[in-house]
Amino acid sequence: MAVYVVSYDLNKAGQNYKDLYAELEDSPGWCREVDSTWLISTSETAEQLWARLKPHFDANDRCMIVTATRPYSGWMRDSAWEWMKNHL
Repeated sequence: MAVYVVSYDLNKAGQNYKDLYAELEDSPGWCREVDSTWLISTSETAEQLWARLKPHFDANDRCMIVTATRPYSGWMRDSAWEWMKNHL
């Protein structure tokens, strides 16, 4: 399975994005350590993942999906690093 970084800006004021979050959580594996960034473990391609998520975005939102790879670095909780260690 690949792990993708899904990062977005949701720009419509008052919009309810709970369906987007539910769709992301419906992935085989996920980790959300940063508000607008998720790590998604899936057998989908980046294009297939985007096709699944796209209906939950408005035209003025932005989304980027890129493959996550080693090495990585940053400042997060131990549980997020453990998730990455187990999935990458």
